[in-house]
Amino acid sequence: MSISTYAESLRALKSKTAHRLNEVGDQWRTPDALYWGVFAKFGPFVLDLFSDGDNAKCPRYYTVEDNALTQDWTKDLAGRKAFANPPYSRASYEDKQAITGMRNIIDKSMTERDKGAKFVYLIKAATSEVWWPEEADHICFIRGRISFDLPEWFIPADKKQESSSAGFACAIAVFDKTWRGERMSYVNRDDLLRDGQVMLDMIAAAANKQEAA
Repeated sequence: MSISTYAESLRALKSKTAHRLNEVGDQWRTPDALYWGVFAKFGPFVLDLFSDGDNAKCPRYYTVEDNALTQDWTKDLAGRKAFANPPYSRASYEDKQAITGMRNIIDKSMTERDKGAKFVYLIKAATSEVWWPEEADHICFIRGRISFDLPEWFIPADKKQESSSAGFACAIAVFDKTWRGERMSYVNRDDLLRDGQVMLDMIAAAANKQEAA
């Protein structure tokens, strides 16, 4: 399988001995408590659609090299649900095949949704953007700005690069043609984080119990 220029650039970025915040781009990580809060509300999820291989939230995931926009989500999910915090970088292509770009991602999303795939996005609440998924089956706006985490491979080049809130307004978009609930709702960020932490505590307790057995 040939490696795209986008994937090669990401590999090169990860291998650097030091990084700057403005290089992180698509690789900001969804905080674990937030992911598990979304999981508790709209999951369960078995597949992470957009991963760099190090930041996947699900047991199965597509990497940059896999290019989710070329995969058959509906077949791979087989009736189960996927999660994604999609990349927001400018559209890029390799041999005329889209790799990134929110308009490309939403186009692919609607195609897979119509085929029967079920998936949930954590996205910027950017309703004025041309890619905004007006045709999603449900939009849940999060009250409170969301701060994302730096990648685990990030090595700060200096003190100024050690932390950043990277916070903005977010929403949860549900793509599921069997959805029969309301089209729009709201949830408090702190409630999502609380519910997510409960899930994390349960997972940790189960792991500790298994280790002790």
